[in-house]
Amino acid sequence: MKSNYKTMLLLAFTSLLMLSCNNKNQETMENTKQELNAIFPKGEKGSKDFFTGNAYPTALVDADSVYNTLVGNVYFEPEARSNWHSHPAGQILIITDGLGYHQIEGKEIEIIKKGDVIKCPPNVKHWHGASSDVGLHQLYIIPNTDKGIVEWKEAVTDEQYPK
Repeated sequence: MKSNYKTMLLLAFTSLLMLSCNNKNQETMENTKQELNAIFPKGEKGSKDFFTGNAYPTALVDADSVYNTLVGNVYFEPEARSNWHSHPAGQILIITDGLGYHQIEGKEIEIIKKGDVIKCPPNVKHWHGASSDVGLHQLYIIPNTDKGIVEWKEAVTDEQYPK
């Protein structure tokens, strides 16, 4: 009888331990969900001179004379966006997760989402960033870097940004 009591106590303790570990794993998974959806590292927080809100750019392929292309990733937290800017040789954006906006000066704001590819023509003023309640992950590709990389302009105002 004493042996059965010890066995039952051991089973109860083991069950509690397993439930506790499973609950901790669930919390860890929920805390890292955003990171799990990201393909690339988050990067360092971008300068307030170029972004409104929290944006985290990271270079993936540095500009050089062999490929003549710059490739990177930016994660925009909700409501974060770039300043107006242009690229002497244009820019290609590939949206890898989330929801956001892109606008070429003088045109309507476009909603952008995972899987979208946006071509920004050379020397055309534009901006892009996250929606007001969902973040945005994007790859950027800047070709022909020998022509220049980016010309930063003024911030996108709260009146220009859709809520």
